[in-house]
Amino acid sequence: MKSKSTFSFLMKYVFKKWFLLLTAVICALVTVVGTLYLPILTGHGIDYVVRKGLVFFPGLKDIIIQALIVIAVTIVAQLLLSLSNNRLTSGVVYEIRKDVMAKIHKLPISYIDSHASGDLVSRMIADVETLSDGLLMGFTQVFTGVLTILGTLAFMFLMNWKITLVVVLVTPLSFFVAGFISKKTYNLFAIQTKERSGQVSFINEMVSNQKIVRAFGKEEDNLKEFREMNERLKKASLKATFFSSLTNPSTRFVNSIVYASVTIFGAVSIILTGGLTVGELTIFLSYANQYTKPFNEISGVLTEFQNALACAERIRKLLDEEEITEKEDAKTEKKEDFNLIDFKDISFSYTPEQRLIENFSLEVMKGKRIAIVGPTGCGKTTLINLLMRFYDVREGEILMDDENIKDYTRKAYRENFGMVLQETWLRKGTVKDNVTLGQDFSDAEVEEACRKCHAHSFIMRMPKGYDTEITEDGGNLSNGQKQLLCIARVMLMNPPILILDEATSSIDTRTELKVQDAFAKLMKGKTSFIVAHRLSTIKNADTILVMKDGNIIEQGDHDELMKKGGFYKELYMSQWVDEEVKQSI
Repeated sequence: MKSKSTFSFLMKYVFKKWFLLLTAVICALVTVVGTLYLPILTGHGIDYVVRKGLVFFPGLKDIIIQALIVIAVTIVAQLLLSLSNNRLTSGVVYEIRKDVMAKIHKLPISYIDSHASGDLVSRMIADVETLSDGLLMGFTQVFTGVLTILGTLAFMFLMNWKITLVVVLVTPLSFFVAGFISKKTYNLFAIQTKERSGQVSFINEMVSNQKIVRAFGKEEDNLKEFREMNERLKKASLKATFFSSLTNPSTRFVNSIVYASVTIFGAVSIILTGGLTVGELTIFLSYANQYTKPFNEISGVLTEFQNALACAERIRKLLDEEEITEKEDAKTEKKEDFNLIDFKDISFSYTPEQRLIENFSLEVMKGKRIAIVGPTGCGKTTLINLLMRFYDVREGEILMDDENIKDYTRKAYRENFGMVLQETWLRKGTVKDNVTLGQDFSDAEVEEACRKCHAHSFIMRMPKGYDTEITEDGGNLSNGQKQLLCIARVMLMNPPILILDEATSSIDTRTELKVQDAFAKLMKGKTSFIVAHRLSTIKNADTILVMKDGNIIEQGDHDELMKKGGFYKELYMSQWVDEEVKQSI
């Protein structure tokens, strides 16, 4: 059933290119008719030559002219068939890749978090490439192969139904062999594809984190794990290749039986009854060869197509994943102004069996600075994920001035936010491209934003200043420089709500003081959520939320919480002790 649904999935894309498909079918028909008509001309020519004491030259001349015309038409049809198939396959692969890329942007963050990035890359690149090869072989050989089989049977039946019956009786054996092997190869190719995807994910992870691997001396462990993966992939590939390689010799053996049967039966017919001429026997032998040849090709294609179907199944599963949904009447324009953000009795957990945030409530007035502190795993980042709608609350609701944030599309809602995270993200492109992210800002605006976060000086020391090319993920920049560029983005966008998640963690102390001053100016009149581990950076926050096990256990400004002498004071004083210890070493 899986292969049937996957085949239907592929056909939806194929039928979108109906004109190319129709062209391919017509060209395949012309090619087959031309290929089958040529042996008839050859047989008649042989009969003209083997007449007793006479070669009928006028007849031979006509046959040669007809043969040349048929060959020319067939060559043109084959050329158009090849072009149509290539364009059809390329078009299908293009549409699939486009849909996969669009799908990735529509998948919930929970799916991205729970699947290795290398697996997604493997589905989009390696699996689609394998699918492309399988489709091209299928369109090129299956069309003409099936039509050749049906055409040769029809022509042979018209010439001599008895010999045709011999051919038909032997044919099911070829189908049985090809069908038996293709069932085996599908499962084996599915295992091979899964192992290959795991290996691609592993390689992607190791290459992108090579500094960490070397810093912890994990080279040998990783090589050992890679060798084990490689060994499993080798065994899966060998099994799949072995079974698929059985198809061609098996069908060739059956085809040889067909050819021998036609030869013997035809020769006996000529000797005993004279029911066939030498030329007609030549036509039959040519047809027998043409009839059996597609079985070899189709059986070979079937094994490759099983591999392609296994890859298509993985692609189909990705495209069938549940997408992010919006309310039908969701507003598409951002909320221009608000006075209150209200977390109202919200509950959330990443997995049903492990509760994280329960019955959480919080009111944040416009322009307030809210700092969120607490031990690792207490729910600080989860709270930001819910605020940004990376995840939706399971119970309760988040409101902006009595309007549920779900009343807006995610795109419209997120236009209110600017984020600076501890983890930086830069793409390959110029410094300016990475600050503007493709939006229309003038050079003066970009420079002003970079000056505010003190990134301008290091940018101007680069070879081409703001036009300097940055490698993938900012590989030619320090962590601090990358973080300053991410801060510059927020300075440039100037959003009404700020989220700062340890935004200055990679910056030196001197620059941090300057950036904190710039943030203080930026946050004036804006609602700000600050996730902090260094508590000295959030002393000026209007409200500090102290979280533990998904709940707010303390709330107030710095002075109030210190006077209470509770959990916040413990955290704060432990960090001062740590600083004093560090300074004494």
